[in-house]
Amino acid sequence: MANLTKFEFIALDISGKNYLSWVLDAEIHLDAMGLGDTIKEKNRASNQENAEAMIFTRHHLDEALKIEYLTIKDPLILWKNLKERYDHLKMVFLPKA
Repeated sequence: MANLTKFEFIALDISGKNYLSWVLDAEIHLDAMGLGDTIKEKNRASNQENAEAMIFTRHHLDEALKIEYLTIKDPLILWKNLKERYDHLKMVFLPKA
């Protein structure tokens, strides 16, 4: 039997079409795990907390995004890069809602 990885929520698609729900789910889960500060400015997260946050976040990224951001080891930097890349979608999707 294949070893299937269990996701807490759907991985961020490279197109960013699910970014709004993904970012909310990721923030909630990181907070629940006690890792919410790892994606905030001037945080005092330990190396272990940062590593756990990176493992969790990368686990919920599309494979192509994992490869693209392969060299990033800080969850805050990854979070900012994804925000810069996809945050503009709020302006596209929210007015239609």
